[in-house]
Amino acid sequence: MTSLNSPYLRQANSVTQVMGEVLLALLPGVIVYVYIFGIGVLIQILLATLTALVCEAGMLKIRSKPLGLYLGDLSAVVTAWLIALAFPPIGPWWLVVAGTALAIVVAKHLYGGLGQNPFNPAMAAYAAMIVSFPALMSQWPGAGQLGGAAQAALIFGGERIADAITGATPLDALRTGLHAPNAQLIELMRSQAFGAFGGRGWEWVSVGFLIGGLYLLARRIITWHVPLAFAGGLVLIAAIAHLLAPLRYPDALFELTAGAAMLGAFFILTDPVSGAATPRGKLIYAGGAAILTWIIRHFGGYPDGVAFATLLMNLCVPLIDMKTQPPVFGHKKD
Repeated sequence: MTSLNSPYLRQANSVTQVMGEVLLALLPGVIVYVYIFGIGVLIQILLATLTALVCEAGMLKIRSKPLGLYLGDLSAVVTAWLIALAFPPIGPWWLVVAGTALAIVVAKHLYGGLGQNPFNPAMAAYAAMIVSFPALMSQWPGAGQLGGAAQAALIFGGERIADAITGATPLDALRTGLHAPNAQLIELMRSQAFGAFGGRGWEWVSVGFLIGGLYLLARRIITWHVPLAFAGGLVLIAAIAHLLAPLRYPDALFELTAGAAMLGAFFILTDPVSGAATPRGKLIYAGGAAILTWIIRHFGGYPDGVAFATLLMNLCVPLIDMKTQPPVFGHKKD
């Protein structure tokens, strides 16, 4: 007789199911993003998704892979959404199209496709674009600053007068203010770039991504190792720096809710392909990314360091996994 509790082995989740869960988990952050900053991000998501699917289909055709099977796994769509969320919502249309094409064609398929890429494709695209087009990648609207029609016009060719269309992001304001003579963090925090406990508007977007991340944890799509190590590492180093120099470094809550910290903790660093695979390895990988993120934010050439920290730690993954492999059952560790 078959037991009602069997079978005891769970059926593995398909790639399509996992990617669908990730897209669902991104929705709270996207909804808050649109509510606070406007529909520009929805236009960018649409552009990135269409570009990703076209490029994915083209590369699959070149590689003689079945289109239906691979196009339906939603991996390209997840990459597209992450790119759109990382890029400025009022960036010109060709910026997100070029970044998405680079992510799919170069960072993904030229390395062998899904499962073979050593670098996170979305972060590779972000890094390439911000190095190549730093001015365009730095144009962000302030909370409630631009209507939908104005954002669409900018995306599709409207005149771009930086001072008129953008406000300083919290991390931009932080870098500029703290490097000024006699800069004081208390005065900086009173500027319009800052909100209740983080960047103005961005703290609530981060809460949206936190909700989505907790959903992924509850669904066991990701494990606790990476989010906890990244968030904990960032909080620890930020708290120590703020304690030692409170007028120079912001508190840990700001660091955790500004920029792409929450997006990185739950959706970027948790990439199962380019990230560490072992439990201890995930802690080292994410902890290292947290330290690098804080260092780049305060001493590097770019306001936010999540993308570059992710790519640098991607380089370390093979060594991390090799050194943190658990011993085989029945064998003593050498």
